[in-house]
Amino acid sequence: MSHLLVVESWVGSMSRLLPRAIAEGGHRFTFLTRDLHHYLRAAPDERPHPLLAAGNVLTADTNDPAALLPHVERLHAALGFDGVLSSCDYYLPTVAALADRLGLPGPRPEAVRDACRKDLTRARLAAAGVPGPRSALGREPAELLDAAAEIGYPLVAKPVDLCAGMFVRQIADERELLDALAALAAFPVNARGQRREPAVLLEELLTGPEVSVETVTSDGVTHVVGVTGKTIGGAPAFVETGHLFPADLAPALAAAAADTAVAAVRALGLDQVVAHTELKLTPDGPRVVEVNPRPAGNRITELVRRVTGVDLAAACVDVALGRRPDLTARDTGTASAAIAFLLPDRDGVLAGTGGAEDVRDEPSVVELSLAAPGRTVRRAVSNNEYLGHVMTASPETAGAGRDAERLLSRLTPRYLADGADEADKANGTNKVNGTDKADEADGTVPA
Repeated sequence: MSHLLVVESWVGSMSRLLPRAIAEGGHRFTFLTRDLHHYLRAAPDERPHPLLAAGNVLTADTNDPAALLPHVERLHAALGFDGVLSSCDYYLPTVAALADRLGLPGPRPEAVRDACRKDLTRARLAAAGVPGPRSALGREPAELLDAAAEIGYPLVAKPVDLCAGMFVRQIADERELLDALAALAAFPVNARGQRREPAVLLEELLTGPEVSVETVTSDGVTHVVGVTGKTIGGAPAFVETGHLFPADLAPALAAAAADTAVAAVRALGLDQVVAHTELKLTPDGPRVVEVNPRPAGNRITELVRRVTGVDLAAACVDVALGRRPDLTARDTGTASAAIAFLLPDRDGVLAGTGGAEDVRDEPSVVELSLAAPGRTVRRAVSNNEYLGHVMTASPETAGAGRDAERLLSRLTPRYLADGADEADKANGTNKVNGTDKADEADGTVPA
């Protein structure tokens, strides 16, 4: 029985899928966190959070790598770890450094660092000739205004080290750029209490459909599991409103996207990793948006599993243990699977969601998850504001996508009239604008 060290996690779906994959693989794990209450607050249905079912639940300052590495080295001497992993982007570089320090399988720390920093990713891919948008990096408004004039409006402004589309905006002119810079400057610490890099990345606005490519790299070989179609809304923000697996693309276009993603993983030097690479399919060909060195969030891994039988959470465990995962696709009887997200269209307090029972009874529905009444919400500006989702499966190619969109249109959020004061009475706190809500970056409303 192998023993894994899990260092922190998102509190969304992957925080449940990873413990399940560890147990189903016949392994055990120790969970290490700086804030146990973060996971106690996220426990589903008053039950203990699955991460807290670990054989050992330990606390340490996971935000201080200099102190954490020797501390985990001492834990390793006592407990004996065979692998180390996390689903939380903010701790992936630390996990890679821990694996390297302990002599355990894992990607090179430098490769993970570069993949988790959007500016470093952009530089590495450009040096390797992997296509992406024209871009510029800056820290001061004056230099960013000059860079924006050179790139040309409209463009995209984004932080280099946040997740879930937070503060990523389409920018039409100088005034909007200055407003975006001011908003980002007022957010100096991420949801896990880590001080942010105060750099801003400006990028050419890419046009065309967006997809992600799900890959597993083991022993230097990258295997493409499939290509996921994505829908985006919330302009001028970029909010993921749905996913379809496999993407409804011509075979040649899907192959071009897959080849570009593999080239990006190779350019970053990533190995022993499950990756989720996002691309735009522009008129000039695929262009890389970003490379995430962890399994996809937003329940994409479940879409993949329903169609192919390949469990990307299990693959994540296998590569962390230095094992070659079984990525053989099998006939599941499902040709497509999709998820569509319910977004708030206004600020307010959720009173309920109309149409839920009718949607739940539809034969194509395999999951329906909705936020509880009494929750304070705001108009969606990132992937952190979902009110729920509907997941569908179909024996027809792309059929699940049509079903998910149709059923989502039958779900209607209802709001209380009084706003935040009522939310304080119902919840005792506003968890949309605080770190609890901002931490749901691997998607969907916690169960």
